[in-house]
Amino acid sequence: MSAHLGRRLRRGATSGAVVAAAVAALAASQAPEAIPPTADNAGGDRAIGAGDTASPSGDHSATGDSPYYTELPPLTTPNKPGASINLPVITGPAEAGIPASVLSAYKRAEQSIRSTDPGCNLPWQLLAGIGKVESGQARGGRVDANGTTFSPILGPVLNGVGFADISDTDGGAYDGDATHDRAVGPMQFIPSTWATWGQDANSDGKKDPNNIYDAAQAAGLYLCANDRNLALKADLDRAILSYNRSREYLNTVLSWFEYYQRGTHQIPDGTGVLPVDRSDGPRGNRPTSPLSPSPTSPAPQPSTPGTPRPTQPGGPTEGSTPTPTPPTPTTPPVTPPTKPPTVPPAVRVARLAPVATGQLTAVTESTFAKSPAVAALDASGTPVPGVSIRFEVTGATDTRFSGGATTVTVTTGSSGIAHAPALRAGQKVGSFTVNATVSGRTMNATVFAATVTERRADALVRTADDTLSATTGTAFTPKVQVKATDKGVLAPGVLVTAVIVASATGAESADSPYFKDAVTGDTFRTVSLKTNADGLITLPALFAGDKAGEYVIRLTAPGGGKTDVKLTVTAPTSTPAPTPTPEPSPEPTSSGTESPEASPSPSA
Repeated sequence: MSAHLGRRLRRGATSGAVVAAAVAALAASQAPEAIPPTADNAGGDRAIGAGDTASPSGDHSATGDSPYYTELPPLTTPNKPGASINLPVITGPAEAGIPASVLSAYKRAEQSIRSTDPGCNLPWQLLAGIGKVESGQARGGRVDANGTTFSPILGPVLNGVGFADISDTDGGAYDGDATHDRAVGPMQFIPSTWATWGQDANSDGKKDPNNIYDAAQAAGLYLCANDRNLALKADLDRAILSYNRSREYLNTVLSWFEYYQRGTHQIPDGTGVLPVDRSDGPRGNRPTSPLSPSPTSPAPQPSTPGTPRPTQPGGPTEGSTPTPTPPTPTTPPVTPPTKPPTVPPAVRVARLAPVATGQLTAVTESTFAKSPAVAALDASGTPVPGVSIRFEVTGATDTRFSGGATTVTVTTGSSGIAHAPALRAGQKVGSFTVNATVSGRTMNATVFAATVTERRADALVRTADDTLSATTGTAFTPKVQVKATDKGVLAPGVLVTAVIVASATGAESADSPYFKDAVTGDTFRTVSLKTNADGLITLPALFAGDKAGEYVIRLTAPGGGKTDVKLTVTAPTSTPAPTPTPEPSPEPTSSGTESPEASPSPSA
C-alpha cells in the first residue's frame, strides 16, 4: 500500500504539498533545525520534478545527475509511537533492513570521517539514504566477502540524450565506455569524480567504485567537502544536492535518511528489498534538471460570467470597458555559479614517496643522524601541501621520537614534504620500522627500516701497570680501572664485561678471587659495567679467595676490545714457634740444717 501510494505521489496525481507533508511526517523526530524541505512548487499543483525538463549538465555533481530510484519509504516507520528504537536483528519493516556488508561499510565510513573531520558530523544514515536511491543498497547487498559487487553497477550512458552529456574521462577503465562516461558502483560515481575522491577503504591496494567500502568512504568525504557541517539543515541540503542536483532527489534522500534514523536492522547480504521505480522510468519524465530557482506566475483566478470584476481605486467605472494593463515584466532570478567542491588535501594524495634520507641507524642511547621524511603527491605527481602525515614507531624497540612519543603527526609544507621529528635510540639493540601514513586514510604505509646497534670499543687498556696481588682472604689494592677506545677515540657508553677465571684453565672457580658489592655485601665473579663519558670503568672491590694461585680478570667489549688483568693470590707466610727456655733446678740441702750462710762460731 505504501509503495503504491509513493508511486501515485510521484506520478503527479497528488500535489507537491501532499508530498511535502509526507516528508514532514517522516521528519517528526528530527532536531528543530532539521525541518523538511519544500517541494518543487511549494503549494502548487505540480508533481515533484515535473517541471525539471531541461537536460542536466552534470557539472559539479558526484553522479553526473544520473537517474536514481524514486520510491519513498513506507509510511509506517521503524519506531512508530510506543515502539522501541533498539530493534532486534532481522526484525521490523523489510525496508528498514540493510545488508550486513553494506551497513558495515556505512558505519565504518562514518567512524573514519568523524575521526579526521569531526566538524562535518557525518551520519551513516545519510550514506544509507543515498545508497538506497542510487543502487538499492548495492542491489540488495549482492557483494562478495570483500564488499565488491558481483557485477558492475552502471548507470545509463551520459550522452546528452535525456541525461547529461559527459565525454569519456577514464578510457572506459571503470564504466567500459571509451566514448561517454557512466555512473559506476553502489554510490554511482562518474569516473571523473571518482578520480578525485576515490578511496581504498578496505586496504586491498586499489580504489574500486564497485566496492561498497571504497565507495561509502568516498561518498562521505564528498558530502563533507567545503567545510560542511551536516548537522545544519542548509549544509545537509547542499551536500545532497551536490550529489544530484534535483529537488526530487533531495526530498527522496531526506525521506530515507530520516527513515533510517528512526531505526534499522541488519539482514544477510543479498536479501535486501530492491526498489522498482526510477526517475527515468515509464512515467515519461527525464532525469530532473539541475536545481535552480524558477519564476512562478500567479495562478489565474476563476471568474463567474456576468459578475463584475473589482476595480482599483480611480479605475474605470462599472460597465465601462477596462483598459488592459500590460503585464509587469519579471526577471528570473540569477542562479549563482555552482562552486565545485573543495577537495581536502588528504583526499588528493595518491601516494607517499620517501624522501632520500639514507640508512636510519644509531647506537644505543644516541640520536639518529637522520629522520624519516615523505612527499605527498597527487595522481599527477604534484606535491600536496597541508596534508597530515602520521609517523609511527613499530616493533620491539625503545626508540622514541623527541619527547618520548611513538606516534607523531606532521603537516606537509608548501613542497608537500613532511619530516618526522628526531629519533632517539634507547638501550635495546635490533631492527624496527617507522611507518608513514596519511591521517584518516587507509592507503598503504610508506615504511622506513631502522636499526639500533651496540656502542663499540676495539681496545681495552688498564690505566695502571702495577702488580695486583693479595694473600688469601684479603683485598686487592688499588682498584682496577680500564679505558675503552674505538679507532683511537674514547668510547663512552660501551658495555664492558669482566669475568674472573683461573689462568691455567680459563674457568671460574669457587676458590678464585671475587668482586664484592660495597653496599649489599653480595659477591660475584662476573660483572658488566658501562664506560663513562671519558671511556673509563672502575671495577668493584676485589678480594682474594681461599686458594693461592694465578688468576686473571678477562675484560671484553662489543667491537673486539679485550684485555686480561693478572691477579696473584699467595698463602700467608708461616712464622716458626719459639723454643721455650727451661728454668734452673735448686741445689739440694741437708735435712735439718739452716741456711747455707755461715754463722760465726763462738770463741773458745
